[in-house]
Amino acid sequence: MIIALASDHAGYTLKEEIKKYLHSLGYRVEDFGAYSKKPSDYPDFVLKAAKAVARSNGKMRGIVFGGSGIGEAIVANKVKGIRAAMAFNKYMARVTREHNDSNVLSLGGRILTPTVAKKLVGIWLETPFSGSERHVRRIRKIAKYEARSR
Repeated sequence: MIIALASDHAGYTLKEEIKKYLHSLGYRVEDFGAYSKKPSDYPDFVLKAAKAVARSNGKMRGIVFGGSGIGEAIVANKVKGIRAAMAFNKYMARVTREHNDSNVLSLGGRILTPTVAKKLVGIWLETPFSGSERHVRRIRKIAKYEARSR
């Protein structure tokens, strides 16, 4: 599995920490920027990462970073086929995969410590989608509504 990463300046430091962590776990990483703490606009980078995940046919997931993670999740969810979710605790990291089969995780660099973020990323990567009938039904509805709104 390849992990697409993207951030703005506020999420840059946490992105770099998580990049090292992912490498230590044996994941391949594709970094779509930002590449420094220089002020930048998260849509420029997050959109590229989300599009790569959407085109990958399940071979890639994404993790995006900002100050809060809110704007990054909003941008990622504009891409057809993306189910991006924020997480700031273990429960959220687990259920976003288990119930929603999220393919992009959004984290806040001004909210989470690197230690907590690594725990959340680990949970998110290790948690499988439950595949239960009700969750599959809901995800299909999301895709159906997404297609109608475009």
